[in-house]
Amino acid sequence: MLRRALLQVSRSHKIKNLVTTAPVTAGVVQRFIAGETSDEVVAVTRRLVGGGLLVSIDFLGEHTTDRTHADAVVVAYLDLLTRLREAGLSSSAEVSIKLTALGQQLRDGPQLALENAELICHAARMADTAVTLDMEDHTTTNSTLEILHTLRKEYPDTGAVLQAYLYRTEDDCRDQAVAGSRVRLCKGAYAEPESVAFQDRQEIDKSYVRCMKILMAGNGFPMLATHDPRLIGIGLKLADDHGRGPGDFEFQMLYGIRPTEQQRLGKLGHAVRVYVPYGTDWYGYLVRRLAERPSNLSFFARSLITKA
Repeated sequence: MLRRALLQVSRSHKIKNLVTTAPVTAGVVQRFIAGETSDEVVAVTRRLVGGGLLVSIDFLGEHTTDRTHADAVVVAYLDLLTRLREAGLSSSAEVSIKLTALGQQLRDGPQLALENAELICHAARMADTAVTLDMEDHTTTNSTLEILHTLRKEYPDTGAVLQAYLYRTEDDCRDQAVAGSRVRLCKGAYAEPESVAFQDRQEIDKSYVRCMKILMAGNGFPMLATHDPRLIGIGLKLADDHGRGPGDFEFQMLYGIRPTEQQRLGKLGHAVRVYVPYGTDWYGYLVRRLAERPSNLSFFARSLITKA
């Protein structure tokens, strides 16, 4: 119930205005958000890479309502990729993009989002790195996978994201578990109706394991996005069962969540990629992270109270 309530809050403009104008300490946001500028996120990336971790960077924002904003998102990514290349970090840091931020839901949106994604993918290639398409709510899933299919014709290293809480995801995993396909498997972070998604946490976990089995047994490159110790353990067992070494799959975790576990897995020789968001549009992202791991709510609430 708490998770669903938080997910509803992430779409509430009234609560958003209250939270974003409250005297929240920088420490609250900085635990989960790597600053507002490309300089700040590059500095965080340098620190993480220096600690033996990989990085996927997300410029925050989604559900773009006009082309001007979509253009600004593209410019932000092009600037970021240039800075990563100049800093010598692009071999260890990719970028994650949300197609709704690139205009996917505008009139002629899928074509606009594709064209904008192509610009970013080209810049990523020039920087010697790659792009992963974030998955958003279920209404965009078909369009996102269609755009992914088109992008991979020219940019075959473009990564996919699949969400285990959707009923359809096992079939999508089978489609994506092919040679050269990079697939990030996550649980899902949007409030989805019972008609399309599992609601019970145990059922979501069971689906995640079924999807892991498909990806680990396939010919693609699984990217296991989870902080759950039990699921991490199952992932390691499946990797061993299918003869996958540390270079044949990777774990992914969110910036600010279980950093000690990130370091532990990295020191064991496993590839661990940290999903690092930055930018000013942090509200929706932050609330969804709280919903994924409600124990984080107490940290956020204490910070609000102490600075109120």
